Amino acid sequence: MAAQLDQALSILRPYLQPITHSLPPFISTPLSDLISPECYSHLILNIDPFTSPTCLKFAISKAVGIAIIAASTIVKVPQLLKLLNSRSAEGVNFTSYLLETAAYIITLAYNFRSRFPFSTFGETALIALQNIVIAALVLHFTATAKNTTSPYPAVFVAGVAAAGYALFTPSIVSTELLRNLQMFVTIPLGLMSKIPQILDVQRNRSTGQLSAFAVFNYLLGSLARVGTTLAEVDDVLILAGFVGGAVLNLVLAAQMVVFWNNKGNKGKKVEETKKKN
Repeated sequence: MAAQLDQALSILRPYLQPITHSLPPFISTPLSDLISPECYSHLILNIDPFTSPTCLKFAISKAVGIAIIAASTIVKVPQLLKLLNSRSAEGVNFTSYLLETAAYIITLAYNFRSRFPFSTFGETALIALQNIVIAALVLHFTATAKNTTSPYPAVFVAGVAAAGYALFTPSIVSTELLRNLQMFVTIPLGLMSKIPQILDVQRNRSTGQLSAFAVFNYLLGSLARVGTTLAEVDDVLILAGFVGGAVLNLVLAAQMVVFWNNKGNKGKKVEETKKKN
């Protein structure tokens, strides 16, 4: 297969190289910086990926990482829209979002301060921001359902901001402490964040306002992130967190399939009440 592809490239190469050698600086420079000048020469200028399998693997990993980051910009948008349209937080567990957000902020600070490539953790920042908005909405709509107002959404956002500032500031949270948080806190938090949501779905036998788009995209993203971490980051702590998260995301995705369009125990009680009336 590789030999056939190489033969096809040898035919196309004379036509493609004038283009790849004439790329404008605003394209060629960032691309070279992203995959390294050596890999840029092999893959782009020479259009010869098979002489350097390491560069090919590295470039694929970078492409997948960037795709994950791009997808993460909208991964939670359907969940946001479901909350806003229904004005209900039914089926969406605040504890899950609280724990996941805490884990993401620690992981974001750890990656940033460790100077790992942004393509290996960029989605963490984007998803964390979306999580904060969703968690605040869950608190708001939970209070609204009880016909009350609550200061908890503002308190939650302020608390997250304060924690984030501390984690990104070495004079407040030392490198050693941050590594210990990543090792002993982030992974358990990340895994525990899925469990309340999984238990809620199982207990109610319904996914409520939980977004299928978000769940399945989360699953695909976590599986892809395991691959990019193996390829680019030599850190077993980061890898362990992604592997554990992928397993629990798989469980949640399976529940979405099993309980698809199921009104669940709450829905059945509402219908029974209506019939009695």
